[in-house]
This record gives sequence, structure tokens and C-alpha cells, in this order.
Amino acid sequence: MFYALATGKVRLPGVKFVHTLCDIQTLNQEAHNELYDVTALSFYGYSFVADKYVLLDCGASFGEGYGPIVVASKAIKKTELAGRKIAVAGELTTSFLALKLFEPKVETVSMPFDKILGAVQSKEVEAGLLIHEGQLLYSQAGLHKVVDLGQWWQETTKLPLPLGGNAIRRSLGPELGRQVARVIRDSVTYALEHRDAALDYALQFARDMDPDLADKFVGMYVNHWTVDYGEEGRRAVRELLSRGTKAGLVPSGMKPEFLSSNGE
Repeated sequence: MFYALATGKVRLPGVKFVHTLCDIQTLNQEAHNELYDVTALSFYGYSFVADKYVLLDCGASFGEGYGPIVVASKAIKKTELAGRKIAVAGELTTSFLALKLFEPKVETVSMPFDKILGAVQSKEVEAGLLIHEGQLLYSQAGLHKVVDLGQWWQETTKLPLPLGGNAIRRSLGPELGRQVARVIRDSVTYALEHRDAALDYALQFARDMDPDLADKFVGMYVNHWTVDYGEEGRRAVRELLSRGTKAGLVPSGMKPEFLSSNGE
């Protein structure tokens, strides 16, 4: 997403971008302190900092009929998750919210996202919720899919599952926010138009991922939804957080606000 910005292919005059790499749970936590002017964060994590940040409509990841996957070391039915101990990548992630909406009675334990596969294999936990490339690797590790929460969400709501997005500090004002949104949109567009070069750049951060696997994973989560998720994407975000509020997982009265990259 940020290849063009990081390499100077697109610029915003008068604004300097310094890139910081963190896992999503860390970014969700840092948003409470407004550490970053512009940050990626989970849509669920955003619900707790909506007074500090406003969402941008570009640079987001949606799962259209797919998403976070619950896996286990043995075959179990998705109706048998209640009471089981499941590893998650953090309790501010959208995957956590989706899991609790699917089955409120699971017991969760947080750990770094890249430790979850191993924890399931070693039977440290009964199941794990995969949010990154483990979604494509679990069968090679001898694990079994219990439920794809993105598929469940689409079957339930007829909407894509909003996972992570970008947000900007409200104190910077709407005009700068729209300018930043536009340059992020331009960066994503450039990457999609120069896919091979952007993928080569991204592979240096890809934890030794096979290039073909990386290309497949990127295609799942960097696509037309990422350029501009539009009204349908906004509806999906509202639906997700509304259901979270009804379940007592999202702050009461929280309403997501969006800043458009096209000036609306």
C-alpha cells in the first residue's frame, strides 16, 4: 500500500512521511495515546479512539467472502467452539470482535499473530484465530479449518468484513486529512498499477514469505476495496460496530466518521 509513498513516487508537498512498522495490536494500543498522526488500526480498535481519530476511506483491508480463520489441531465443528480456549492476535483486533460475535462463549488468550500457528500445533491452545498469511498456510501445518469468519459474516450480512483501515488525528483538521487521504489513495493506486515492483518492495517485510504466496495474500487484501471502500464499505463498518454495540463489545453511542479522499 505504501510503496509509492515510501519511495517518493507520490508526495504531499509540505508533509513528510516517516514509516513505522508495527503489528496491528500495537498500533491499536498506541492510538489511545495518539502516538501517530496517521495510523493503520483495526476497525474494532478504532471504536475506542473515535474521539481522537477519523477514518480515511482508502488503504483499508476488507474480506469479501473470506477473512480471519479459526483453525484447530483436530477437526471440530464450528458449532463446538463455545468454552474452548482460542489464541487471538489481540483483543482490539477486528478478528477478535468477529469471533465474539460468532461465538460469545469462547475463551481467548492474546499472543503475537505469528506465534498462533505454533501454539495450535503444540496444543498450547485448542484453536487459533489467524489474521495474516497463516490463512494460506494452516493446512500445510496439518491444521483444520473450523470457520472462516469472513465467509460467515458475508453469509450473515451480505457485506464484506471490514478488517483494518487508516485514520488521522482529528486535531490536524479535515483539510489536511483529505490531502493525506488522497496521497494514500494515490500510493495504493500506483502499487496496483506497478504490482511487481510494489510486491518486490513489500517482500522485504514479508517474514521470508514465498513470492507466489505473498502475491496471493496481497491480492486478497489490497484491491479495489483498498483504493476507496465507498458507501458499501462504510455500511459494512457501521454494521460491524453496530452489532458490536448490541453485544456490549463496542462503546455505546459510538458512530464511525469518515473523511473522503475525493473531497466529500
